[in-house]
Amino acid sequence: MPSLTQKGQVTIPKKVRIALGLKPGDEVDFDMNDSKVVVIKKPKKLPFEKWRGCLGKYKTNELMGKIR
Repeated sequence: MPSLTQKGQVTIPKKVRIALGLKPGDEVDFDMNDSKVVVIKKPKKLPFEKWRGCLGKYKTNELMGKIR
């Protein structure tokens, strides 16, 4: 049974990680239902998602500099 560390961290059991398809670096969210906590795997964002809508906002050289 996992226990809480002094920093408030807990290890997610291996069979739960496998069932959710969790890998190092994945983000999870927590939700409370009555007195239970539910772990939800957050969907991965596409690498360039944060740049969506920037077309025309920056000149090509400026945008490439920000991406790099």
